Amino acid sequence: MVRPYRFSLEEFLRLPLPERGVELLRGEIYQMAPIGPRHAYMVNRLNRLLVQTFPQALVQPQGPLALGEDTYLEPDLLLLRPKDYGGALPEPGDVLLLVEVAEASLAYDLEKKLPLYAEAGILEVWVVDLNASRLLVFRGPAGDHYREQLWLSPGEQLAPLAFPDIPLEVPW
Repeated sequence: MVRPYRFSLEEFLRLPLPERGVELLRGEIYQMAPIGPRHAYMVNRLNRLLVQTFPQALVQPQGPLALGEDTYLEPDLLLLRPKDYGGALPEPGDVLLLVEVAEASLAYDLEKKLPLYAEAGILEVWVVDLNASRLLVFRGPAGDHYREQLWLSPGEQLAPLAFPDIPLEVPW
């Protein structure tokens, strides 16, 4: 019987893989689509906005996030609790807000990654849907899904749960 080999996080981190563009989901390696100009522009724009608006937090653009023993993801932006991450990867409890920017990856982000974020207990995930010009907001993890889902249009405002007194305008 032929079965796929499932990698642990430790094994994955030792593999001679390209620096960017691969993620480990439940032991399986996924090749990410290349980042296009619209995607890069939005990540840069949101990075600047988050850094300027939330100086009391750490903003990590397109960096690692470990979810258990067999999952390593690289969300587009993480708003993290301030601490020294020099010796360890951020973990779900460190995440104040997770942001994914989706152009070619919307189905992958919603169907593969979002359930993992919910299972890990990440309190709030924003998915910027570039093709539909909307912000998809997920809050209140419950098992493999989120109890609260909001769809916002450009110009609407929303404050992250971690900073309820600081609303942001949906970008576009």
